[in-house]
Amino acid sequence: MPFISKIQRQTDYNRFPSSTPIVIDNGASYFRIGWAGETEPRVIFRNIVQRPRHKSTGETVTVVGDHDTALLKHFDCTRSGPRSAFDSNVVFQFEIMEYILDFAFDRLGANGSRIDHPILITECVCNPVQSRSKMAELLFETYGVPSVAFGVDAAFSYKYNQQRGICQKDGLAICPGFTTTHVIPFVDGEPVNRGCCRTNIGGYHVTDNLKQLLSLKYPHHMARFTWEKIEDLKMEHCYIAPDYALEARLFQKGSKEAEDKTRCWQLPWVPPPIEEPPSEEEIARKAAIKERQGQRLREMAEAKRSSRINELENQLHGLEFLLQQLAQVEEEEISSFLSKTGYVSKQEIESTLTKVSQSLRKAKGESKVEQAENEEKADSSTSDKYPLINVPDNMLTPEQLKEKKRQIFLKTTTEGRQRAKQKRFEEELEREKKTREDEERRLENPELYLEQMRTKYKDLYEKVEQRKRLKINGGHANGNSSGGVGRGERLNAAQRERMRLLTTAAFDRGKGEDNFGAKDEDWQLYKLMSKYNDDDDDGSDEDEAELARVCSRLQAIDPTFVPKPEPTPSQAATTEVPRVRPLTKEDFQVVLGVERCRCPEILFHPNLVGIDQAGLDEMTGASIRRLASKNEALEDRLTSSIFMTGGCSLFPGINERLEAGIRMLRPCGSPIKVARALDPVLDAWRGASAYAANLQFQQQTFSRVDYYEKGEDWLRRYQLRYTL
Repeated sequence: MPFISKIQRQTDYNRFPSSTPIVIDNGASYFRIGWAGETEPRVIFRNIVQRPRHKSTGETVTVVGDHDTALLKHFDCTRSGPRSAFDSNVVFQFEIMEYILDFAFDRLGANGSRIDHPILITECVCNPVQSRSKMAELLFETYGVPSVAFGVDAAFSYKYNQQRGICQKDGLAICPGFTTTHVIPFVDGEPVNRGCCRTNIGGYHVTDNLKQLLSLKYPHHMARFTWEKIEDLKMEHCYIAPDYALEARLFQKGSKEAEDKTRCWQLPWVPPPIEEPPSEEEIARKAAIKERQGQRLREMAEAKRSSRINELENQLHGLEFLLQQLAQVEEEEISSFLSKTGYVSKQEIESTLTKVSQSLRKAKGESKVEQAENEEKADSSTSDKYPLINVPDNMLTPEQLKEKKRQIFLKTTTEGRQRAKQKRFEEELEREKKTREDEERRLENPELYLEQMRTKYKDLYEKVEQRKRLKINGGHANGNSSGGVGRGERLNAAQRERMRLLTTAAFDRGKGEDNFGAKDEDWQLYKLMSKYNDDDDDGSDEDEAELARVCSRLQAIDPTFVPKPEPTPSQAATTEVPRVRPLTKEDFQVVLGVERCRCPEILFHPNLVGIDQAGLDEMTGASIRRLASKNEALEDRLTSSIFMTGGCSLFPGINERLEAGIRMLRPCGSPIKVARALDPVLDAWRGASAYAANLQFQQQTFSRVDYYEKGEDWLRRYQLRYTL
């Protein structure tokens, strides 16, 4: 509806005299309000109320009708869902009803709390007196209306269409509404309440059933299945099948006719970007950027190296000068001289000088061979520091024996360090040799070398990951210990050998007395187990080191290389990583097949959703049987003018299906005619508007004076006459 300002609404409201009634169609789904005599209601909105809180201020606001997403994004709606004043089709929450009436009168243009116009409001057939009295109390006490009239919405729609020749004076009005369905017989233009039937099934249940079916069918798109969208899908695609069982078998077989009846709803989908390999220009650009970064790092390293060399040279000159001064100091003054320098002895100064010299040579980038030669010279020069090692013990005093033990310990430690240095030196030479060989092979054939390196990286990666999986799964590749393979066949050689040693030791131990460990050879068992365990771990470490070297080499020569991520223990326990295919356009399509006829079928078979009540065709037969008179002519007149109104009567095929169902209940040859309202949604309000515009309408109202004098008990006998 077009936007109308508040000033314009108030101006329009003041144009109508106080004698002009206000017509309200208070439906469980939508609320419609307007002026008597008009063909269209002024205001239409959903009959719900929501009270969310503002996210920043915490203030509670009242939102009536359709919520505006742009407005509600500033509010917390998780604790306050939409609430209705209805229980089935009966108003029972009058606090919510007051919010709705306030909003309706404000949108109509009322500029005060008092309404000086008569009110005609619709209600369900056979509405409880308690609900009617509370509604009258709300209108009289809160809004001060002069008079009120209550009428049945289906009756107004029936009379409106009767005047246009759609139905006759005698007939049946079937109104499948939002939460309930009513069947009302009309005799001489007036509803007969004793023949009315009601079942608790309606459009709400159809929408909810469709929402549940689609949520089960497409659980990854549940957020898209909002109530408003499902309502639109229901009204646009659902239909009533002439024979539901036959229609269901048709979809089950998947025939061509079923494909023609299938509808597809395409959800918003953006195709993922196609990852193309980098072009030669892109590779060259990345290589140039990498070269510039490397040059900058080399310059920074060179500057840091120069600063380090200058610092070490100054420190070396200072130590040499200190030794020269120490040589000129007399023996008695050495201790006082050393106390000023911070050193304890001359040997400490010489040791520091040696370390500084080694650091300086290393910083200057001397070759490994030169460093080794210098270290050997330093070691040969320091061999004279241990003069007591080769002297027999019987030739030494107790103090010299202690000094000899200290020298032996120092020499052993020094030799161990030298062996470790020699081993590292040999490993470094081996790595440099491999690097030179790799570089020569790369220069000979770069493409072949790159392919070989990639293949080697892939093999090493799979080998390392396989070893990790074996270690995590206890030697079983797929992590499942069930099957016909014995544990001995799932273990590797080292594990089987350790198991054999433990079994043998346990078997020998069980013979007689437990004397394990009494002999020295018993402890060789642990050495053997440790040997096999170390061999296994050494192989793993070598493979991982080689994998790291190949990975760094590929990163240096191939800009497009991306190393594989390190898997988590849970991922390593599985044999293969699950592959997830990219989402396509078909994954964002919601297909409506048998759901199109399955959801509205509950109007005829409510037991499909667990409601043990009668369907539309059975309710029609029950309503005819409830009439006291067994007049076959009257029954024929009723079945020859079956009138459908309400939102659910818009389903295609409902008239034909209802006619076929009633024909099975009536005697052969009975006249049966089903007609639909001109506008099943708005005809109730239009009929009420035309009724309120009649001059005799004031005689059918219940005034405020009657309410105060006669009380609400008089409402029990109140009955609106629809024929004026």
